[in-house]
Amino acid sequence: MRPRLPAWTATLTWKAAVFITVMCCALAALLGALVHVAVTRQTVNSARAKALSRLDLVTRDYEAGRPLPRFAGMDTPGLPEPLRALAADGRRGTIVADHDGRTTMWAAGPTDSGTLAARVDYTLSQSTITNLDRSILGSSVLAIGTTLLVGAFAVTRVTRRLHLTAQVARRISAGDLDARVNDPRTKDPSRHQDEVATVSGALDTMASTLHGKLLSEQRFTADVAHELRTPLTGLSAAAELLPESRPTEMVRDRVRAMRALTEDLLEISRLDARTELVDLAVHALAPLAEGVVRASGTATEVRVVRDAAVETDRRRLERVLGNLVANAHRHGRPPVVLTVDGPAVTVRDHGDGYPAYLLEHGPQRFRTEGSGKGHGLGLTIAVGQSAAIGAALVFGDAPEGGALARLALSEYTPRMPGEAGSS
Repeated sequence: MRPRLPAWTATLTWKAAVFITVMCCALAALLGALVHVAVTRQTVNSARAKALSRLDLVTRDYEAGRPLPRFAGMDTPGLPEPLRALAADGRRGTIVADHDGRTTMWAAGPTDSGTLAARVDYTLSQSTITNLDRSILGSSVLAIGTTLLVGAFAVTRVTRRLHLTAQVARRISAGDLDARVNDPRTKDPSRHQDEVATVSGALDTMASTLHGKLLSEQRFTADVAHELRTPLTGLSAAAELLPESRPTEMVRDRVRAMRALTEDLLEISRLDARTELVDLAVHALAPLAEGVVRASGTATEVRVVRDAAVETDRRRLERVLGNLVANAHRHGRPPVVLTVDGPAVTVRDHGDGYPAYLLEHGPQRFRTEGSGKGHGLGLTIAVGQSAAIGAALVFGDAPEGGALARLALSEYTPRMPGEAGSS
């Protein structure tokens, strides 16, 4: 199995830094190689021309019978063998080789009595090429470092704006529809917008549109529920005046269902608006759960593994537990078991489990499966009230079968005497 790279290697900053470094190294190597080849060729050609010129000079001296200068000689012992062989073949040539510890440019040619050679000191030229290579390397390292710093700074500015946009997107997905990026480039029409500003502006526009539509839906739901309360109240009073009969009982049952639905809609609209205040107090969890089961009038088994004290809103917590128990009896099969284990409460039935859509996306309003009873509002309210009291409500299926809802609260820890606190 191929080892996975660290997570930071997937960041845009790291990828940009690698790309800039590779491109700078490739460009520096190419330019350095071109400069090195050009300067070396010029230096070698100059030294070769000088050596051949000297060879011409000493050849004339040799033919005139004049003594040879000290930089030339006949069959010189230090002459490189390739050049000696070239002269023996009747041709002239040059070669760079060491002579007495110094770099030397040799030139040799044939004569009637042997090989005549002349030499030019190549040490200074070789030193010039070496210093040039060092300068090229140092300049390349400096240029790469500077380009990398400037590139990293520029890329970091872009990625910082992208991270801000991603954070705002996550806040919006978590329900904070007032979150905005507010990129200054999107506020001034005269300024040119880059791609990040375009994405930020599109996200802000989407959030504003979504917020407006949600507010419209919330107002519509609340208005409908409020408008229904008055006629339903009159209808309920009128139903109580009807003579006792089977049709009367059916009318009263439907009126009670309509009133319950109306109250659920009002509660959901208040949860969506986030206008309700939470009344916190410390309660023992086990007695509270037992009271919810007794009030439900259902055959629900209560198991207490460990009791715990929690600081919560009693009314909201009772609403959550009551809805979970009612949902288990309505859509599951007995036995229904409510278990208190410390600050966590689980409600389990032995039916077919939660629908796949609910496990994937959470409860959805006016969508339900199973027996077909209900409007899908009970679990929606449970989720909203859980969030209001700061509890985590998770839906799943039990390993042995059946639906399992787990509500996790924060256990209350009393402050010890002497601890700092508000007065």
